[in-house]
Amino acid sequence: MSVEAVFGINSSGLNTAVKLLVLFLIVIYVALIYYTYADARRRIDDPLLIGCAVVASLLPFVGTIVYMIVRPPEYLDDVRERELEMQAAEARLHNLGFFLCPHCDGEVKEDFLRCPHCLRKLKDACTTCARPLDPAWKICPFCESEIPGVTPQPRRRRRRGAGDLAEPTAVSEPGS
Repeated sequence: MSVEAVFGINSSGLNTAVKLLVLFLIVIYVALIYYTYADARRRIDDPLLIGCAVVASLLPFVGTIVYMIVRPPEYLDDVRERELEMQAAEARLHNLGFFLCPHCDGEVKEDFLRCPHCLRKLKDACTTCARPLDPAWKICPFCESEIPGVTPQPRRRRRRGAGDLAEPTAVSEPGS
């Protein structure tokens, strides 16, 4: 019976052990390529970068180690979950009537006219009832008074009379 020698080894037991070791290294190599692909899909949003990570992992063992060093530290699901938690916290603060100053990010209430931290003007006061007004409002919702400069004045339409339909007469200039 002829036994094929691997690396010049003629012993059948040792030859089998070397073949199993090579098979084990090939399985580990393929598993590392798949691991890099699966991990990159969970951590990276750009398909081009995922492809680059997989191509880098084709370098035996070194590519996966380099990918593990430069990969993003958190999963995309964790990033999205954190963003949702931040939006939920902002919505809860909004429902409580607490807001952040757009200039200094200090905590202000909905009815503040000025920020107590940076002293910048946040809203205008109604001239009639002195309550804070949102810049988008056309009238004060508390006292129903018009906001000067914001409230559009209603247009008055001029009715056409019989004299408007006639053609204008020529006015002669003096001295002609």
